Formats: sequence, structure tokens, C-alpha cells
Amino acid sequence: DLRFSPSPAVAASLFPLATMHKLLTGGPNILKEGGSEERGENARLQAFIGAIAIGDLVKSTLGPKGMDKILQPMPGEGSRGAATVTNDGATILKSVWIDNPAAKILVDISKTQDSECGDGTTSVVVLAAELLRNAQQLVEQRMHPQVIIKGYRIALAAARERLESLAIDNGKDANAFREDLLRIARTTLSSKLLKHEKNHFATLAVDAVLRLRGKPNLDYIQVLKKPGASLKDSFLEEGFILEKKIGVGMPKVVNDCKVLVANCQMDTDKIKIYGARVKVDSFEAVAEIEKAEKEKMKSKVDRIVKHGCNVFINRQLIYNYPEQLFKEAGVVAIEHSDFDGTERLAAVLGSDIVSTFDNPEETKLGSCKQISEMMIGEDKVIKFSGCAQNEACTIVLRGASTHVLDEAERSLHDALAVLFQTVQDTRVVHGGGSSEMAAAAGVLEKNKVVDGKEHAAV
Repeated sequence: DLRFSPSPAVAASLFPLATMHKLLTGGPNILKEGGSEERGENARLQAFIGAIAIGDLVKSTLGPKGMDKILQPMPGEGSRGAATVTNDGATILKSVWIDNPAAKILVDISKTQDSECGDGTTSVVVLAAELLRNAQQLVEQRMHPQVIIKGYRIALAAARERLESLAIDNGKDANAFREDLLRIARTTLSSKLLKHEKNHFATLAVDAVLRLRGKPNLDYIQVLKKPGASLKDSFLEEGFILEKKIGVGMPKVVNDCKVLVANCQMDTDKIKIYGARVKVDSFEAVAEIEKAEKEKMKSKVDRIVKHGCNVFINRQLIYNYPEQLFKEAGVVAIEHSDFDGTERLAAVLGSDIVSTFDNPEETKLGSCKQISEMMIGEDKVIKFSGCAQNEACTIVLRGASTHVLDEAERSLHDALAVLFQTVQDTRVVHGGGSSEMAAAAGVLEKNKVVDGKEHAAV
């Protein structure tokens, strides 16, 4: 075994300088320190393994016989991360910590499906993983990935064409369309926690979506979770419900309401400069400062009352003194409505969210027929009936525990989103696997006329 190792001088004469550099350093390093590059077989294998593993992870939750998964928080998340029980693909994949780039793409597919369609989050991941599993076998037979992709696209076009030819459109017939929606809602809820009460919840979801009258805004449907009672006690309340109480000593029912929705400070006894010090030489001076603060608040309340509203809803706290002034002026004050509630409330009542009160003529007041206090379970809430945007409604979910309520909310969100999409595009196909079989038959027929390497991919 003779080895040739020339001296540096001989090597320099044999090889040009650039080639020497490459030999000695293993090639120019263009990646940052610690960075690595996967090529060819290794890169493809990594992608296949990651994607197929994710598909296998959620496969057991698919369909009516699918099982729930318990997601436990990572050790570092402490008490913030509570355990979750769910069979919703998007929720499971959002919670899993993943390092594989192909697996991350599948998680993103699931999130997109959740935001666009609401349901089918598990199905898209399982379908993509199976397509990749078959692609792996073709790649191992030395078929080029671009050829496989071309074949898959031919098959996709054939399947879509077959489904479009089978689609039924009952959009013009209100009764038939409502029946379609009920069936779709029942199909969606069949694989969820709500399957035992699916007729009840399907009716709730369809009534809520049909109230929107085609408006592209699901925010008008509010879902309120209240522990206690059983799932079948859930109900649809027409109008908007705010989880707050009406101020002390104010009427609990107000008719023909003109509502001003605001986000401003109504707490008098706080000086808003942190660390401010006021040195006084007597108690009279303290009383004068307090009096000045009160006068400021009184003028603010007067400006609010000039808007001609009989209900004032503030996102922040309202202290006792301004509440007393509102009571004297005959205005019902509701304080501390949460931020989401305020945004949605303003949209439903058709009003602006106001922070300054100098131009009453430019401020748009909201309106509704009646505001009343009602009891749900053990809590008092405020109900807004006959809102300006009368499409608004609230679905009140009841259930034995927070886990049940959380999963019920996820299931109902899926059903609402699917119905919402159906109202936008009224075409439907038959379920029970028949559409999938028809699409498969369409692909097989197409495959008979495809020649070349794409034939195997189709």
C-alpha cells in the first residue's frame, strides 16, 4: 500500500492555490458557525420521517371512533399551562413542540385549515402524511420528485372535477338548504365531544349562522361558557350578553337605549403621575385638591351626559362619585367591560368606542331595544336585546367542568365555521365516504389515459 504525500513545495507546483485551499479546509464554509446543510437522500429522508410521524401522531383521533388525547404542559410552563383533553387536530399540533422542518409545515397546514374552514384539521394532516408515505416508495424506485408532484397534480384535478360534477346546490330553496346545513353540522359534530347531543347543537349552530344572513362576520356570534348543569341545557340567546353587572341602585331594565361605549378613566382619586408628591400645610389644602379632582370629574360626566345617551358602558373602572353623578342624571352606568367584549359590543350596537367627549355631534351612539339583567347559573349577566346589528346572538354553553366546556367550545367553533363556509358557497356533496370513493374512482379512470412516469404517481 504505497501512499503519495508530497512536500508543500511539490504540492504547490502540482495543484493551483485555490484547489489546495479546498483540499485542506474541506471547501469554503458559507454557513454560519454551527449551521449544517442536508442534501439529497438525507434531506428527503428527514422530511419523510418527520411528516409521517406527525400523521401517525394525530391519526388515532380521526373520525367518529377517534380517541381523545390528554396534553400536559412542559415542565417549565408551571401552573399557567393546564392539561387539555381534546381530539381537535389543530389544538393538538399547536401544543406539540416540534423540531423537524417538514413536520412544522404539516402543523402550519393544520392551522391554516382551522382558520379557513374550521374543521378537517386532522384529515388534512393524515392525508398529506399518506401522500408523502407513498411518495417515499416512488422516490426509492429512483423517480424524480418533480415527476411525482406532476402526477399528484393531475390526480388532484381529476378528483376535484369529479366532486364538482356530483355537487348539489340547494342555495335557492331555504328549507332544503337549512336541512343541508343541519346534516353538515351533525356530520361535523359526530367526531367531537358533542356527538351525544349533536341534534341539539346542530340546531343551535344553524340558527346562529342563519341569523347572520350571509354577513361575513362570525364575531357577531358570541360563545359564553358557564360551568354547571349539563351540555343539553346549553341554549341560544338572541342578542348580546355581557358578563358584567349594572351599577348599584340603577334600574335593572332599560328600554329604547341609546348607548355610549367608551374607553376612558373614570377614577377620580388617583393622581396619574406616578411618584408625584404634593406638599400641603393644612387639611384644607388637601380638601381643595380633592374638590378640584371632583370638579374635573363632574365636568367630564356633564360632557358625557350631553351626548344624549341613557346607557354609558366603560371599558375601565367607574368610581363611586361619577357613578352617583350618572345616577342623578338618569344614565345607567356599566363599568369594566372586558376588551373583547367592548370591541364586539360596539360592533353589535353600531357605535363608536369613544375616549374624548368634546364633540357630541361627531360621536355615533349605539342603540338597542332593551337592556336587562338576567341570571345564568349562579352569575348575573347583562342582556342586550334588539341590537342595531340584529344578527348578533349568544350561544350559552353549560357543562360539568372546564375541560368539557373548553372542548365543547372547540367543537362548536368547528361547526360554526363549516356552516359559515357553506353559507358563502352553497354547494354540498354526499357524506359517509361516498364522495371520497367517487373521487378515487375519478382518479383511477384518469390514470388509464395518463402515460409516462406520471402514471405511477397518479
